[in-house]
Amino acid sequence: MIRSVLVANRGEIARRVFRTCRDLGIRTVAVYSDADAEAPFVREADVAVHLPGNSAAETYLRGDLVLAAAKSAGADAIHPGYGFLSENAEFARSVGEAGLTWIGPTPESIEAMGSKIRAKELMAAADVPILEVDPATATARDFPLLVKASAGGGGRGMRVVERPEDLERELAVARSEAESAFGDGTVFVEPYLPTARHVEVQVMADTHGTIWILGDRDCSIQRRHQKVVEEAPAPNLSDTTREALHTAARNATEAVSYVGAGTVEFLVAGTGDEARPFFLEMNTRLQVEHPVTEQVFGVDLVAAQITVAEGGELGEAPSGPVGHSVEVRLYAEDAADDWSPQTGLLRTFEVPEGVRSDSAVESGSVVSHFYDPMIAKVVAFGDDRRTAIRKLDDALRRTRLHGLVTNRDLLRGVLADDEFVAGRVHTALLPERIEAWTAPTLTGDQKERLVLAGALAQARLASTTARVQSRIPTAFRSVSSQPRVRRFLVGDEEVAVSYTGSIRGLASDVAEVVSAEPRRVVLAVDGVTETYDVAIGPDWVDVDGPHGSLDLVPVPLFVDPADVVAEGSLLAPMPASVMSVAVEAGQKVAKGDTIVVLEAMKMQHTIAAPADGVVTELAASAGQQVESGAVLAVIETEEQE
Repeated sequence: MIRSVLVANRGEIARRVFRTCRDLGIRTVAVYSDADAEAPFVREADVAVHLPGNSAAETYLRGDLVLAAAKSAGADAIHPGYGFLSENAEFARSVGEAGLTWIGPTPESIEAMGSKIRAKELMAAADVPILEVDPATATARDFPLLVKASAGGGGRGMRVVERPEDLERELAVARSEAESAFGDGTVFVEPYLPTARHVEVQVMADTHGTIWILGDRDCSIQRRHQKVVEEAPAPNLSDTTREALHTAARNATEAVSYVGAGTVEFLVAGTGDEARPFFLEMNTRLQVEHPVTEQVFGVDLVAAQITVAEGGELGEAPSGPVGHSVEVRLYAEDAADDWSPQTGLLRTFEVPEGVRSDSAVESGSVVSHFYDPMIAKVVAFGDDRRTAIRKLDDALRRTRLHGLVTNRDLLRGVLADDEFVAGRVHTALLPERIEAWTAPTLTGDQKERLVLAGALAQARLASTTARVQSRIPTAFRSVSSQPRVRRFLVGDEEVAVSYTGSIRGLASDVAEVVSAEPRRVVLAVDGVTETYDVAIGPDWVDVDGPHGSLDLVPVPLFVDPADVVAEGSLLAPMPASVMSVAVEAGQKVAKGDTIVVLEAMKMQHTIAAPADGVVTELAASAGQQVESGAVLAVIETEEQE
């Protein structure tokens, strides 16, 4: 019997596993890095063990340190979560050798599916349809092709090749990326199906021969080959295709004598009864998107994992699916700026009731650049697909989320899109619709009212907390020749609003001011009353209204000269590590030339020359940690000379 579980992971999956452990009366143990010392998952565990360092390589990927932590904390089992060591066969084997229970598949199954090349060979032998092409004999008719890392995932080591003449170069680049990311430069090639669907099947198997096939999920909405929106069951699949998927998943599970929770992933090409599934890979762990399956089958997959790890029987498979579930991944990233990750203080994070939120953060959490930018998953369930979509969009609209740029507007764009609502999805849909999905969700009038609410609340706070003349009405002037004007930055845009004050109250041309207090402002437009909640800090104003939210930065009347950087300065867009510096001071550069390469949140970001010029100052060096806004280099262009 398992009595104490160490979760060899962090963030939302650690909290998710802890939740089930508490329900089962199992003691919980967390491991944490320096950067995660104040994270919610550390506080929620019964006990926690510190792993010195920040990067994953120093901490969560150190199997020896994790095993030592389990021993010192008295854990008798290890749950790997997903990512990090979850699909590391050697770590799984070492857990058993240490006398601990491994809550996952056997090391042999992990090894069998860990190499995508070997996995495809096994699947072909088990009559599971696969995609394959030999790059040495590929002809122009075979293109486009997809180069993939055998040992990896998450889009790393993956390259789309459109033309035969580019294949050798892209193979070399993919090998380099795979070697850097996974320590294994082996790659393979398969036909690229840009408009296919990404559909997966959840399986669960015990040591007594029972296999559950827990339906299917659609994960076609992806950016950079990483999933953004998932749902169960997969919409618009014919009974024939669904049966083929489930049969192939069962064959795959049996082929490797699989035990535990796993996911068999497929590309589905074509529509209707003509649709054909092709094996992609088998993930030998719990998936990020497992909540949608839990909701439509009414099952706790973590509890089932623990049952299997204890040698228990799964019994009869749960009935279902019933209803529909949709999940979105909330990332701290700017979708409109090439998915650049965002780091810093998350001032407010509050998801309304009525939906499931598996989060890594809470109000006051700091998002660092050391780990993945996903901060939460928000999941909605409904009796049917349209109800689930509508509930999820409404929950995102009402979520209070301030301090960091996130992909929330993109997610709402997806949920409102006619193609998505109709279930006509494929893996290229997000790139095709990215401009529409990242377009502003607020109209100009709605944004102006949000800014006005922030300005009025800030003005009321200033007047009600004033040490002198506190009885004078907000914005009152004995000779009102001009209205009060307040300016704010909304992202990079400066927005100004004006209002007047008198003994009768506040007034504005934007809307009728019904009431204004430091934390709540009520406006009326054409007889329709709107309520705005406001939070005010020393250099920020956060506003939530009926149409959305804004983070406002007050524009100071006077600027400190020390805050002005030299013209031509290249600034770090986020806290990051400097991976390499490609130039020297005094060097001539052309527009687009690489100046510095940064790494943040497992992704590399190239800082390029914005124009032809000369590097007159170089402040960055390889291995350096830089803060957001730090000057990396200064380039003097011909126009400046």
